[in-house]
Amino acid sequence: MTTDDIHPEPTEPATRTRRITLHRMVIASAATITTAAVAVASVLAVDNHHIRAREQARDSALQAACTYAPTLARYDAKDLDTYFAAVLAGATGSWKTEFDATSRDLREVLTQGQVVSTVGEVTCAIESADETSATAVAVIDQTITSLGTKGEPTPGQLSVSMSLRKDLDRWLVSEVSTPTLSR
Repeated sequence: MTTDDIHPEPTEPATRTRRITLHRMVIASAATITTAAVAVASVLAVDNHHIRAREQARDSALQAACTYAPTLARYDAKDLDTYFAAVLAGATGSWKTEFDATSRDLREVLTQGQVVSTVGEVTCAIESADETSATAVAVIDQTITSLGTKGEPTPGQLSVSMSLRKDLDRWLVSEVSTPTLSR
């Protein structure tokens, strides 16, 4: 061991100042990088939350549409009160108003024709959705028996486009259109 090791020569002030400045720059850079990383992580977490919320809303809207579609197509002229109540329970807005207003005429036609409609397979899809609204389509395999079919079951399909709105914790149908009814 030498005396230089025990008593190192004092560092020149300019060299010491450069080391302190360099040290401060490294700390400032690390702080900036850490802050940027936290900001990016926060943005990604918020984006992820929004994406998950939209996916969950889309899935919920699809489930609601697929549940409501057979409700529209399943009825029996001998028990129309149950049918009308079920349709109105899942309706809101203009669809609820429209269906309620036409239910008397519909009741008369279905009763006179002794119409019974059963539902087979239902295929649904979401065209668009966000956290509070969605548009869905459904194709419903339907079999109709009536005086018009001479009591013979007649298979067919009903295509329906639905607009849905989220009302608190459930999806309700606000508009319904069918290509066959709009012609």
